[in-house]
Amino acid sequence: MKNEEPVRVTVWNEFIHEKQNAQVREIYPDGIHAFLANMLNQRLPQAEIGTATLEQPQHGLSDEVLQQTDVLLWWGHAGHHLVSDQVVAEVQARVLEGMGLICLHSAHASKIFQRLLGTSCMLRWREAAEKERLWIVDPSHPIVEGIEGEFFELPQTEMYGEFFDIPTPDELLLISWFEGGEVFRSGCVFRRGKGRIFYFRPGHETFPIYHDENVQRVIAQGVEYVRPAGAAYFGNGRNITSSLEPIEADHNVDDSLHN
Repeated sequence: MKNEEPVRVTVWNEFIHEKQNAQVREIYPDGIHAFLANMLNQRLPQAEIGTATLEQPQHGLSDEVLQQTDVLLWWGHAGHHLVSDQVVAEVQARVLEGMGLICLHSAHASKIFQRLLGTSCMLRWREAAEKERLWIVDPSHPIVEGIEGEFFELPQTEMYGEFFDIPTPDELLLISWFEGGEVFRSGCVFRRGKGRIFYFRPGHETFPIYHDENVQRVIAQGVEYVRPAGAAYFGNGRNITSSLEPIEADHNVDDSLHN
């Protein structure tokens, strides 16, 4: 059943490249976060969209903000090492509780993505302005709903290639082919705790990738897909001293074994 409640989204961005590089600033004059937030406002008019950046206190991701976020979009590249481990731990806890996370492009190397997946998440890469063809390998998936044909193309982008050091995705919906010959798992969904994580590869900062209609569609539908759903999540150990049914055994517990 579709969730009718307005989805609450926070778009997080380092906001480094836009300040330092004129080419990036020309494509995203107010920052990638502002562009994505505006795009989502148009595509998800009932949604509540906020932004956060690296330079803000707690990187804009205070406990209050995280508790009021259903889906967090993460864009990072130059400042992965500058992100507080404490903030990463708090984001991880929220994902396990059910908050959706969408990691875009270079966020494969972010602390939060690597921590949640448990691998290096490293890959091959080349920046040569080559064509990318994104093949839809799960046409029934809601994230790719409405895309015409079996694939869509980006005329110029940065290549990411296999081997991509990630666990086997729970859902694989997009595989990229690049002009130079490489292939890559570009659209992957993972489940951690109660939360869903969508990794979506396109989005290099010096190419106008987020202006593309199909890319925007995938991100917006990704937001709806990874939003919290289901029953309550219990992630901590719980000592249940009272049983639901009678237990016949007469057993004395040595509490020292559980301390």
